[in-house]
Amino acid sequence: MTVLILLFDGVQSLDVTGPLEVFTGAGYRVVTASPGGAPVRTSSGLTIVPDSDLCAAPLPATVVVPGGEGTRATDPDVVAWLRRHGGSVPRVMSVCSGAFLLAEAGLLSGRRVTTHWSVCGALARRFPDVDVDPEPIFVRDGPIATSAGVTAGIDLALALVEEDHGRDTALLIARHLVMFLRRPANQTQFSAQLSAQVAARPGLREVQRWIADNPAADLSVPELARRANLSPRQFARTFTAEVGQSPGRYVDATRLETARRLLEDRAAGAGAAGVEQIARATGYGTAEAMRRAFVRVLGVTPSEYQRRLSPVPKEV
Repeated sequence: MTVLILLFDGVQSLDVTGPLEVFTGAGYRVVTASPGGAPVRTSSGLTIVPDSDLCAAPLPATVVVPGGEGTRATDPDVVAWLRRHGGSVPRVMSVCSGAFLLAEAGLLSGRRVTTHWSVCGALARRFPDVDVDPEPIFVRDGPIATSAGVTAGIDLALALVEEDHGRDTALLIARHLVMFLRRPANQTQFSAQLSAQVAARPGLREVQRWIADNPAADLSVPELARRANLSPRQFARTFTAEVGQSPGRYVDATRLETARRLLEDRAAGAGAAGVEQIARATGYGTAEAMRRAFVRVLGVTPSEYQRRLSPVPKEV
């Protein structure tokens, strides 16, 4: 199979090299191409010499459209190529703000897509006929696959390798790249615990840290309000305004994130706790309650989530 990676000035270097390493490692023929075959300078200053003039490049099985600062002023030659050939390529994937080039070429109309969280709003405003979902790290809608910022392009490339060659091959490539795991598509771009860094009030940051450190504790609104020295009503209103979600949703997200991390540790051999123990340690109480939360949010059971992360056997 041939994978064509489009290049242009201002491209993000990791958007290019991440998928390139994945597809090359899996045995695909990877071709890079730019308008006129000219070398391009990435947003970090790295110069990349392409394999081909875009107009002379072979029509591939998969096109990779990276993002970067260069997408702010779309290259008309790249957009023209996508408009002319994008509909006939079996698979088109974008990384980060590369979604803007696909939208400009008319390939995203009526489709559900994602991009880097910082430009999701701009993509939705500029192209109102595109359904922009800011949450997942990548989205597949028919032949079009879009991903969030930089490293999410590696996750998407691994998912496409898994689609073509199976899970064991994708996990083997991830292991060779010294990646801990391949993240599932519906993993959110945001960590609940990272959002503790953006709450404006120190009192709320302390509450968020308490939630992260004590997921099995009493995390009701009255108890959290007491810790913040606010009335329950004032706490709920302030927390929602400054954190961007209600205390209940934040607690649910933190518990799920903690449970996932413990399952990931267990899959990697770094943790011994079973599903029942993890459910109790993260505040679910029972394995069935945790199972329902996983299925509702991630679409898989905890056991299936752990199985997907288990490494393939080492070569002997």
